[in-house]
Amino acid sequence: MNISHPSVHPVEAPPPITDDAQNPPRVRMRDIQGMPGTLGGFVLRFVQSLFAVAALCIMASTSDFKSVTAFCYLVAAVGLQSLWSILLAIVDIYALLVRRRLRNTRIVSLFTIGDGITSTLTFAAACASAGITVLIGNDLNECARNHCTTFETATAMAFISWFAVSPSFLLNFWSLAAR
Repeated sequence: MNISHPSVHPVEAPPPITDDAQNPPRVRMRDIQGMPGTLGGFVLRFVQSLFAVAALCIMASTSDFKSVTAFCYLVAAVGLQSLWSILLAIVDIYALLVRRRLRNTRIVSLFTIGDGITSTLTFAAACASAGITVLIGNDLNECARNHCTTFETATAMAFISWFAVSPSFLLNFWSLAAR
């Protein structure tokens, strides 16, 4: 005779029913062009360093920039900006070549703080130099004896370098805030 024997078979619990509109799945943020380790980030760093080096060379080509403190400050600020941007461009090239993402919180924090400091210094130096340039050119009418065009060009290059640093800083800061 066949007698039925009870047996226990493991059964998986059904997944809980959730409303996808209330609990969307968590997704990691994609690499947005302009963030560290992307081609856009490298292009931004290259443009930053290009205009910072241009401002440095143009201002240093004059013999009398040393007589005005704001111009000396501009040379120091864009010198620091160019070194920082070249260093991070090299890091971006390395990350692109080895196909690594730069998402380490400490590294992105360092980039953010460095971008914030250098962009503030560059902007302050460009504003100070612009003020002195306006003073020399418009208020004192001393452009015949000074290199007003050279000073204005170097100041414009510093402002363009600052415009290129701002997206890098904002994207790095945003990536830190999104963690």
